Amino acid sequence: MSLILNNKFLTNIILIILGILSSFSLPPYNFFFINFFTFPFFFYILVTNSNQNLFNNFLIGWLYGFGYFLSNLYWISYSLKFDENFENLIIPSIILIPALLSIFYGLFSFCINFFNMKMNFNSILTFSLTLSLFEYLRGTIFGGFPWNLISFSISDFSRSIQILSLIGTYSLNLIVINLYCLPIMLLFKVKIQKKVVIFLSIIVILSINANYGYNRIDHIEQTNKKEIFPSIKLISPKINIERFFTGEPIENRLNELIQISYPLNKDFLLIYPEGITKISELKKSSNNFDQISNQLTNQSKIIMGISLENGEKIFNSLALFDKNFLIEDKYYKNKLVPFGEFLPFESILSKLGLKKITQGYKSFSNSNERNIITVNSTSFLPLICYEIIFSGQLNKNKYEYDFILNISEDGWFGNSVGPVQHFSHSIFRSIEEGKDVLRVANNGISAHISSTGLIKNKLNTTEKGSIEINTISKAFPTLFSRFGNKIFFCLVFFYITLIFFLKKIK
Repeated sequence: MSLILNNKFLTNIILIILGILSSFSLPPYNFFFINFFTFPFFFYILVTNSNQNLFNNFLIGWLYGFGYFLSNLYWISYSLKFDENFENLIIPSIILIPALLSIFYGLFSFCINFFNMKMNFNSILTFSLTLSLFEYLRGTIFGGFPWNLISFSISDFSRSIQILSLIGTYSLNLIVINLYCLPIMLLFKVKIQKKVVIFLSIIVILSINANYGYNRIDHIEQTNKKEIFPSIKLISPKINIERFFTGEPIENRLNELIQISYPLNKDFLLIYPEGITKISELKKSSNNFDQISNQLTNQSKIIMGISLENGEKIFNSLALFDKNFLIEDKYYKNKLVPFGEFLPFESILSKLGLKKITQGYKSFSNSNERNIITVNSTSFLPLICYEIIFSGQLNKNKYEYDFILNISEDGWFGNSVGPVQHFSHSIFRSIEEGKDVLRVANNGISAHISSTGLIKNKLNTTEKGSIEINTISKAFPTLFSRFGNKIFFCLVFFYITLIFFLKKIK
């Protein structure tokens, strides 16, 4: 092993491979056990290559991160194929995006070498804490991109992730990284008794966590149900996104949407996905909706993802309509996708011929308010597309609502792993906030997810159809919904205290 790692070129290749392998622990593969190999190996390389020059320290983490993001974010480049102006950027983006995100891993390995890393349990704690802090920074600064945190590798284990209701995603991320590093202890030169004690302690903690998860799921799923009025129907039309760029008459797409909406045999809240049309197109095509308006009851409502104008500004919006398609309430998207929905430094970059990727040359504007929308006696928190990925940033101190509604358009990324990864965030948010998540995607996964993260009903990426919902989980505040990411920093403080304590008792 030492002979291989003494070869810098081979070490660099190994780091990239380790990152690639770790990416297969994420959805949709969820080969979580891979990380019990990759993280100890990554840790071992960091320790054995410490105290080298500063650039090399940075490079160790950067190479691992590059392999990790290269393998799990390649699909972002798919969004560039819809406009010939961006086609030349497809290959560069496959390299550039991972290269930029890997800087966080590079800064992690750069900083951790100042802690005099050794082959001991204290260094495992330091490794896990430092990496989780840089993952938090990745998810929050410059708008944040908390995609594919290591904790999503256990998204399939419903009992194990119920702890999200207490501590949230970033805290779970810290704990999971810590667990993945533990096999390296087999190489530690310490008494076998100490290793046994640590492993037994881990088993006890995991057992307690599993028991908590089982009891929480059992309690909520068996007892806490609430009937809703009107009934909700999620409409997933699977309209190929390329059709939005071909100049096809809007009437064709709307007719398909209308057909999937049937039957309308009672009071319904019809929910259509993100970006189906613009308000100007809707007004021109009002005759198309007469056939559905005439069949809706007076209590029925419609929700639609739509572009709305306010003065000179245009917003990616969610609008609540009455049966006659008159707007009763609306929500303007808060968090916009850079280059997808708006062009950063637009006054400068637009002069270079750059524009946003989605239809139209004008950037969307964003709002700073996330208002609760109420339909009769039922209320929901609206989230558009990737707003669902931000842990601890949803409710803005508002809890009194019944469910989370996430409308999306994942067609930009084809049949890649991207839509599945996006969907996994909805599971995490449902548990964190203690709310059902209703997800409506044109292209992508539509589903009803309970407040325990269990999937009650689902339409996969290629499945066209609707989901009818008559009951949801009763909403109760979770510990995390009350305190958010303050809990993560409490855990960080605990780790720091534990590290210093263990140093003192050596």
